[in-house]
Amino acid sequence: MPLWRPVPYLGESASLATAVCWASNSVLFTLAGHRIGSRAVNTLRLWLALGAMVALHFAFAGTPFPFRAGATRLGALGLSGLIGFAVGDALLFESMLLLGARVAMLLMTLAPIFSAVLAWLFLGQTLSLPKVAAILVTLGGIAWVVAEGHGDPGQARPRHWGPGVLLGVGGALGQAIGLILSDVGMRGGFSLVSANLIRVAAGTAALSAWLLLRGQLGTTLGRMKDGRAFLLVAAGAATGPVAGVVLSLYAITHTSMGVAATLMSLSPVLLLPVAAIWFQEKITWRAVAGTLLSLLGAGALFLL
Repeated sequence: MPLWRPVPYLGESASLATAVCWASNSVLFTLAGHRIGSRAVNTLRLWLALGAMVALHFAFAGTPFPFRAGATRLGALGLSGLIGFAVGDALLFESMLLLGARVAMLLMTLAPIFSAVLAWLFLGQTLSLPKVAAILVTLGGIAWVVAEGHGDPGQARPRHWGPGVLLGVGGALGQAIGLILSDVGMRGGFSLVSANLIRVAAGTAALSAWLLLRGQLGTTLGRMKDGRAFLLVAAGAATGPVAGVVLSLYAITHTSMGVAATLMSLSPVLLLPVAAIWFQEKITWRAVAGTLLSLLGAGALFLL
C-alpha cells in the first residue's frame, strides 16, 4: 500500500481558489483606483507582477527570461500581453471605477463567448447549436443585470453607466483576444510560467512606452506615492497576475477545461455579498438571478 496518495479534486480546488483571487483583486484594484486612478493602478500592478514573474521564472527555469522562445512564439505571446494586459485590463479597471467591481466582473463573463466566436472565425473550431444557445443564455443574464443599473428600481441609472458597460465589454474582448493569441503561442508544450512572463513583460513595456510618449509617465509614477494605494495594488498584483494566473494554469492541467472554466467564473457570485456589505450596494433578486443565469450559460458553453 503506497504511503502517499494523490489528493483528490486539486484541480477543482485550484479553480475555486482562482475565482477567489479574481474577486479579491477586483475589489483591491477598485479601492486603489478610487485613490490614484485606473491608469496608475494598471501600470503599478504590471510592474509588480513583472518583478514577481521574473523571480518565479528564475526559480523554475534558472533564467530571468525565456530568451530562446523563438520569434514566432515571442510575437504571439507578446501581442497577447499587449492586448490582454495593457489594453484589455486598462478598460476593465476603468469599468470597475464606473460600475463597481461586481458588475464589471460580470461583464467579463463575455470573455469566453468572445473566445468561442473568435476561435470559430479564425481557428476553424466548431460552434454548435447548443453552444450558441449557451451564449444567448449568458448574454441574457448579463443584459438583465446591466439593464437594472445599480439595483434601485426607483432611481435612474447614472450617466456613466453606458460608458462603463462599453469599457467592460471592451475589456472582455481584450481578454478573449489575448487568450486566443496565448493559445497560439503556447502550442508545442511551451512552459506556462515562461508564457505568462512574456505576456506580462510585453504588457508592461507597451503601457510604459505609451505613457512616456504621451508625457504622462511622470504624473502616473507620482500618484504611486500614495502608500495605502500601493499596498492595495501590491496585494491585488499578488492575487491576480501572479497567484491567480498560476492557479488557473494549474487548474486547467489537473481537471477538465469545462469544470475549471466554470468554477473560475464564479467571481461575480462571490462579489455579491462583498458589494452588499463593503460597498453598500442594493443587491436585488434580479441581480442575483441574472448573475447565476449568465454563469450557467458560461459554464454550459464549456461543458456542451
